Amino acid sequence: MTELWLIGIGTGNPEHVTLEARRALRDAALVMVPRKGPDKSDLADLRHLILAACDSPAPVVEFDMPVRDDSLPYATRVARWHDEIAQIWAAALEKAQPQGPVALLVWGDPGLYDSTLRIAARLSPKPGLRVIPGITALQALTSAHAIPFNTVNGAVTITTGRRLRDHGLPPGADTVVVMLDGECSFRHLDAPDLRIWWGAYLGMKNQILASGPLSEATPRILEMRARARAEHGWIMDTYLLRRGD
Repeated sequence: MTELWLIGIGTGNPEHVTLEARRALRDAALVMVPRKGPDKSDLADLRHLILAACDSPAPVVEFDMPVRDDSLPYATRVARWHDEIAQIWAAALEKAQPQGPVALLVWGDPGLYDSTLRIAARLSPKPGLRVIPGITALQALTSAHAIPFNTVNGAVTITTGRRLRDHGLPPGADTVVVMLDGECSFRHLDAPDLRIWWGAYLGMKNQILASGPLSEATPRILEMRARARAEHGWIMDTYLLRRGD
């Protein structure tokens, strides 16, 4: 393998795939698709749907994602997980012997809260990298709610649920967008003037949305989230917090 193409595919809607991404999928010599267990099989199915919609003739190699060891400290846990994924990639590619570029379909955009670039850096020898941007959950969220991403001349902070839980709201930001929050850390915030715009399965046919003053919307979001997770076996959600109107 001389080239690895990381292709952003948006947030679950095949129509989010750009023309550049479609051309790349048609030109790739091999496509790698991760499997995350039977509870999340529809994530792999969606990638196959996108490949079919793009008329990609490339053979597909599926691989099983390893499970992170929750007994380890967070940074160690993530680093070891990335190492394991890189080893799985290398083994799969050694077996497949692709005669051209290898493509990986990356949820959202490869540059925003995604590990694919860091995993690719662990490969040896290092392949040439091509990154094709995709629509992010941030764009899908603000579009779904028909709201601007920022206030006039206002700062925007993008953070994680873990950091919101441990450090609270970032100081000085008019708008805070939170990703990767499996614990719903917004429910612990004590800020009467905060409003929330929340969405899950953004861009997909089962997209769900909620918004309003944080104190009023929190119980509704928790109920919607729990019900959706039980129904689908997984959930991807994102939300935006802003003071006042």
